[in-house]
Amino acid sequence: MIGFNKLPKGLRDMRVSIIIPILDEASILPRLFENLQSLAAEIIFVDGGSTDGSTTLVCDAGYHCSEASVGRAIQMNAGAAIAGGDILLFHHADSLLPRGCLNSVRRAIENGCVGGSFRLQLDTSRPLLRVVGFMITLRSRLAGVSTGDQGMFLTRAAFDELGGFTEQPIFEDVDMSLRLQSIGRVCQLCPPMLTSSRRWETQGVYRTVFRMWALRALYYAGVSPKRLTRYYGNSR
Repeated sequence: MIGFNKLPKGLRDMRVSIIIPILDEASILPRLFENLQSLAAEIIFVDGGSTDGSTTLVCDAGYHCSEASVGRAIQMNAGAAIAGGDILLFHHADSLLPRGCLNSVRRAIENGCVGGSFRLQLDTSRPLLRVVGFMITLRSRLAGVSTGDQGMFLTRAAFDELGGFTEQPIFEDVDMSLRLQSIGRVCQLCPPMLTSSRRWETQGVYRTVFRMWALRALYYAGVSPKRLTRYYGNSR
């Protein structure tokens, strides 16, 4: 990993803000704090009404925690509104950023990308779920469409030009990815983001994969996100 002070001045001057929407994530926050502690970035948590002590944990760990109405898009827009970075990185609480991630993001922007995301790896040894992670990464790379689990980043200028996330209940990440591609080049970075496999473990691998593919197809076909929400289940 290249040290921050060894980066060219232009890269060092790019400030990164990491925005993390949370809702009742107390059980996984300690692992996230450990992952974040060495990062030279502004870190903003945005709580959507937790009742499990998540906000207390965030504040006790020394991080800024804002409040917003529940909904990832709403919470991420609220975090972006107070962020001071030149680059915004939107991060899910059950994912872990890879070493050297900020330098990789800065270099991608320096090389002309307006944004992008990371490859995805699920935190499991199950071969089937390893394949699921690989297929998500491959789909994202071929289509240029990222999921929130992949750590979506973009310049502040691009975020403002697009008017932030569309405040819809699901697929706000897909919507942003599609709009981001319309204004510039996007990329996929490696090493991968390590993401919790809890959704697949608790809801079943085949069932979850089928449901997500079906919902995505319906979304592309024009079915409203609000209507799709009833079939989405617990996305967190």
